[in-house]
Amino acid sequence: MSFKKIIGKIHLWLGLVSGVVVFVISLTGCLYAFQEEIQNLTQSYRFVEPQSKPFLPPSVLKSIAEKQLPDKHLHAVLYMDRGKAAQVSFFHFEPSYYYIVYLNPYDGKVLKVKDMDSDFFRIVLQGHFYFWLPPAIGQPFVAYSTLVFVVLLVTGIVLWWPKNKAAAKQRFWFNWKQNLKWKRKNYDLHNIFGFYASIFILILALTGLVWGFQWFAESVYGLAGGKKSLLFTEPISAPKPENLALNSPAIDQIWHRMQAEYPKAAVLEVHVPESDTSAIAASANPDAGTYWKTDYRYFDQYSLKEIKVGHLYGRFEEASAADKLLRMNYDLHVGAVGGLAGKVLAFLVSLVATSLPVTGFLIWWGRRKKVPKKVLEPAKAAKTSGGRLILKS
Repeated sequence: MSFKKIIGKIHLWLGLVSGVVVFVISLTGCLYAFQEEIQNLTQSYRFVEPQSKPFLPPSVLKSIAEKQLPDKHLHAVLYMDRGKAAQVSFFHFEPSYYYIVYLNPYDGKVLKVKDMDSDFFRIVLQGHFYFWLPPAIGQPFVAYSTLVFVVLLVTGIVLWWPKNKAAAKQRFWFNWKQNLKWKRKNYDLHNIFGFYASIFILILALTGLVWGFQWFAESVYGLAGGKKSLLFTEPISAPKPENLALNSPAIDQIWHRMQAEYPKAAVLEVHVPESDTSAIAASANPDAGTYWKTDYRYFDQYSLKEIKVGHLYGRFEEASAADKLLRMNYDLHVGAVGGLAGKVLAFLVSLVATSLPVTGFLIWWGRRKKVPKKVLEPAKAAKTSGGRLILKS
């Protein structure tokens, strides 16, 4: 069996085994591409009328939101620009829940209490990350399926590679002049669209593997020259001093400090300490459309002194090229690094990736039912005599 036939067998059977999973992962990625734009158009509670007065501090919004969900664990308070609602998130792993309370940041009016587990795009994302399975099962299942998809892309390019110039003409563009049968049209859809989208699909798949496997993320980071830890370790506050007296809540003081240091930030977020020993985490993002430029800061919840960290998610100005590459992983995956044009590209590439398992299956099915024509040997050729069929002996 030739090398190309072996590659063909690998491509076929891996495609048949993983086709449904690849279809779902690609389709959910396609649906998620414009989730921010769609939500902004359809969810009016995400916006408020800009006012000349200042925002309410996080401790006030925290108090209002906790009255809406008194038995839930408050995670963070997030502020955006002056025309958008503040968001107070409630998040917990076990028992699992995720809520967002949307508030008017000027007067504290509750605009919406949203259970994110019933949100359409949250459900889409769960399918993309976990195939709607429990995370402990779904995450490795999707990760290994993505790894198989990478092999499919590579073997697909090997199979696509033309033998000669004549064959190349049929691999780069469609033959619009001939009245081709649907099988040939389907074959061209699979090969030509697959080829032109392959490099972009590969980027989407590899950025997905960064989340899927710790060893892959560390390998990419190490090859890029990264030296920090990729594991997030929560900074610890010093023991609570006796007779501690603060003029105002600690989260408010950190928020005011972040406002002063980042006056042009598009997003400011303050995380409430998880325990008596936790630090206060705060972040400032200059661009609401991406995440990779975010400054992550950590402060002792009692002394309010900044705590330095040695992992990837610290100050952006201290990030190396390798750090920025890993920070950019999500924005690359969804196309956000290219703005709206990048999202359109990600959408189209995901659409092509969604079509590949379908067109590939139809190619296999068409070949499976094909019956080879029998050709008679010359010595057995038929001739007629007087309307009768006579076989030569």
